Amino acid sequence: MNFLSNKKIVLGITGSIAAYKSAILIRLLIKSGCEVKVIMTEAAKAFITPLTISTLSKNPIHSHLFENGNWDSHVELGLWADAFIIAPTTATTISKMANGLADNLLLATYLSAKCPVFFAPAMDLDMWEHPSTKRNIDILSSYGNYIIEVNHGELASGLIGDGRMAEPDEIISILNDFFSKKKDLIGKRFLVTAGPTYEDLDPVRYIGNNSSGKMGVAIAEEASSRGAEVILVLGPGIMQPSSNISKLIKVRSAEDMFMACKSEFEKCDVAIMAAAVADYTPLEKSNIKIKKKDGDLQIPLKRTTDIAAFLGKEKRFNQILVGFALETNNGIENASSKLERKNLDFIVLNTLGDEGVGFKHDTNKVQFIMKNGLSKQFELKSKKKVANDIINQVIAMF
Repeated sequence: MNFLSNKKIVLGITGSIAAYKSAILIRLLIKSGCEVKVIMTEAAKAFITPLTISTLSKNPIHSHLFENGNWDSHVELGLWADAFIIAPTTATTISKMANGLADNLLLATYLSAKCPVFFAPAMDLDMWEHPSTKRNIDILSSYGNYIIEVNHGELASGLIGDGRMAEPDEIISILNDFFSKKKDLIGKRFLVTAGPTYEDLDPVRYIGNNSSGKMGVAIAEEASSRGAEVILVLGPGIMQPSSNISKLIKVRSAEDMFMACKSEFEKCDVAIMAAAVADYTPLEKSNIKIKKKDGDLQIPLKRTTDIAAFLGKEKRFNQILVGFALETNNGIENASSKLERKNLDFIVLNTLGDEGVGFKHDTNKVQFIMKNGLSKQFELKSKKKVANDIINQVIAMF
């Protein structure tokens, strides 16, 4: 189903070889029933002509803050649009967006835009992998912008790797999916945990687990896309949210995660504990690297704070608390016990032995166990679809 009909789209084009894809993207947007206005940087004009873009978009091109003595209002463009898409987005533009620079019309429009902003990076492998690029993308995500993930393939340099701009039909699908979402969580505040925790032994080593954070991040993104204000408490790792997360709190240890959840929970309507939190942490952390010696090494461990159990005791009657249980045996029995002990409203059970289930997979197979003893079994599906099922269950409980 087409949800892009009659949408007003501002498309920003920056100076990348991938600018040729913008022409195809414009055609697809027009075909979907959108009205499209385009902002081109000077560098973009070296890769594709304004005449081509204006012909395809059926509108004049916007390029300068001042044109023939007149001011081209970036404020009006930002207010007019239902969505602002920057595709391709170069490393330079990403850096300027992250740091609030406004030295061209595209950047000035971005800074004043009141609509959702999507950006589709395009650059070579080494630029994409550079820590400064990663940091700038994290900053943009924390501002509530939506990153359209890069593809893997042959790059302009001849290298093979990540950095290719997403294909136009992929961008259309992402936009259509965004506008198809019900905004049934407006006014609700969610607390979501995701990823592992790392319990440091010394400055070099830690105790951790294989959680990628994919499931928790998918839940946070689903709630956000449906209008909720989302606080995501995210453990260490490479997984980052790509959508409009209201507040991102990065933590390392179980204690860090506990303190963040304790601080945020009172203000939330829903808490979903999807993180794989360590049950134990070293009794003492060495300030220097533990050197190898003859014989075995014993490291005393102590229990970490059970975050879900703590929140279960603090929970008000009108708050919803959801837990997760990853089991290798006696799944229903163990999950049901956890549900009761921690005062959860329902628990999401998955069993590590099932194919396509577990850490780092893009799919999951879950079962909801409810407080009243009922359960719901789901087939194997993507973690994004599992997140949708979880959010739907939460909404049914309001």
